Amino acid sequence: MAEPDSQAADRPPSQVTPAKPGEAPGLWRRYRALPRNVFAISLVSLLNDASSEIIYPLLPIFLTASLGASARAIGVIEGLAESISSLLKLFAGYLSDRLGKRKSLVVSGYALASFARPLLAFANNWPQVLAIRLADRIGKGVRTAPRDAMIADAVVPDKRGIAFGFHRAMDHAGAVIGPLLGYGLVALFVANRNAPTTSEFTRIFLLAALPAFGAVIVALLFMRESVLPRRESLEVPRLSLVGFDGNFKRFLFVVALFTLSNSSDSFLILRARDAGVSVAVIPLLWAAHHVSKVLSSLLGGDLSDRLGRKRLIVAGWILYSAVYCGFALVSHEVSIWILFLIYGIYFGLAEGAEKALVADLVRPEQHGTAYGLYNLAFGFTVFPASLLMGMIWDWRGPTTAFLLSALMGTLAALLLQLLVRPHGTAGGSPAVEN
Repeated sequence: MAEPDSQAADRPPSQVTPAKPGEAPGLWRRYRALPRNVFAISLVSLLNDASSEIIYPLLPIFLTASLGASARAIGVIEGLAESISSLLKLFAGYLSDRLGKRKSLVVSGYALASFARPLLAFANNWPQVLAIRLADRIGKGVRTAPRDAMIADAVVPDKRGIAFGFHRAMDHAGAVIGPLLGYGLVALFVANRNAPTTSEFTRIFLLAALPAFGAVIVALLFMRESVLPRRESLEVPRLSLVGFDGNFKRFLFVVALFTLSNSSDSFLILRARDAGVSVAVIPLLWAAHHVSKVLSSLLGGDLSDRLGRKRLIVAGWILYSAVYCGFALVSHEVSIWILFLIYGIYFGLAEGAEKALVADLVRPEQHGTAYGLYNLAFGFTVFPASLLMGMIWDWRGPTTAFLLSALMGTLAALLLQLLVRPHGTAGGSPAVEN
């Protein structure tokens, strides 16, 4: 006999008990009904990502063409940067729970990144780029978990998917604007677009800092503090899963495994260049990829509220694996464009749903710590993922590297389907396991 709630286990309350005809608002009205703080946080992310994504699609070219870095060096830079960021997210999230305050951590994280990023203009070798990227990612580590907790704090449980979907869409919108600005800056400053000089990169990196400073100003003026009870004493953050739901623990394990397949997107940019995409066109390719992210995130967040988080995440991870198989075999520029557009859909399906599921699996007072642990699970394997990708790329070539990543992604999707059973209600109180 099947378990009574087996069909409802992956659906929020609005799906277990359907609304009356004509009662549920349309998608546009659901977005308009989001709290102002969600819009403010999303605008900050848009501006910061516009800054970051002017630089990001050009950084692998800068490292390899101007500084002579290898694929392995790129793996070290991106892997270490993301690992440090993920480790700090645990402590920042836990601290925001203990203090009952989140905004100061979010603002300071954006401020640090905005001051570190322009220093890329003065880098003369890849270890200097590593140091600057570490400072940038430290800022991300300080802000991300408290920021995600602020979004979860601002909405009711059955609106978490659409809130995170909107935030991810605005974040990706910044990643559309950034590469388009980057393309314009390349057209303005770069004489030989297939071989930019170090001085030409310098101008672009300095101008890229301007939207990041705008993000800090918006965060200071328009973001509002979460209303949380202040704890009596401030404990030292610790790496502990005691008190968290078993589903949440298994989810962290599967996220860590999937991340081992998910190396830096810098390797996708290198793959695009090898397939014939010119340096001047790469920012346009990256912008198109993020347009796909924006559209799919707007739909994916709402679908996770209606159809269930796990279903969307599994579908996204399987799509990711299929796209990586495509990157393993691609040899034409047109195919690269198609793969980058499909790759954006993976983010729309999985990103917002993953973050909403974290909040579903824990109690409200654990949100900050839970998002820190979620990012820590990512951090444990993001460095070996990028390092492994770079090593296999140098040793056996990109085809083998991408196929191995696709295999691990598929395994993680299957384990998520088998091991994680979300609660019958999105906002239900999880059982506590010691």
